[in-house]
Amino acid sequence: MSDVTGSAGASSPADAAGDEFRGEVVDLLGVLAYGELTAFSRLGADADLAPTLSAKAEMAGLAVVRFRHFERLGRRLTELGVEPQTAMEPFVTAIDAFHERTAPSTWLEGLVKAYVGDGISSDFYREISAYVDPETQELVREVLADDGRADFVVREVRAAIEADPRVAGRLALRGRRLVGEALSQAQRVAADRDSLASLLVGSVDRPGADLAELMRMFGRLTEEHTRRMDRLGLMA
Repeated sequence: MSDVTGSAGASSPADAAGDEFRGEVVDLLGVLAYGELTAFSRLGADADLAPTLSAKAEMAGLAVVRFRHFERLGRRLTELGVEPQTAMEPFVTAIDAFHERTAPSTWLEGLVKAYVGDGISSDFYREISAYVDPETQELVREVLADDGRADFVVREVRAAIEADPRVAGRLALRGRRLVGEALSQAQRVAADRDSLASLLVGSVDRPGADLAELMRMFGRLTEEHTRRMDRLGLMA
């Protein structure tokens, strides 16, 4: 945490992120908050496609976890003196457009999107958080940690492939499309917001990642995507 203090020597909640990172932190928490809010509503809708009551309950449980993440991010934004709705607003159009382009038509496509598409986006924002204050990094890691969907999704997708191997090819194509769309969407969001872009490329008074580190970052993102596809039993 930044060592910014008031005249009495105590940090206020609004100072906790430090002036150096304030705009970046607000935008990072704003995009994550809207991502979690839309995930909540999307997973709830996907639960309606679930083939069994137990699967429906699992999906509903995951949706609840994502709403709790949204609430946690909202509380932090409020502590920083920012209305959560204000922080989320700049990202509504881009995130909604991504979900419209990648809307699943089946239960299995929804599972792959929840695991692969959301996973690559989470990896990207986790990488960005390395350039903000430690308290924000901890919060980002908390809300982007695996919420239990990995084991559930892997189990369901692998069972479906075992029952009908033909679905593997279609889901693999879906996964490859999702990673491209998710990375493009995350990059567009960062490019459209100077504060987020500066976390990666730096600014006048603060260096960011050099080209070599950016290449390593995208290498890590690709490796994580391949690992997820392998777990699902799909070709990346």
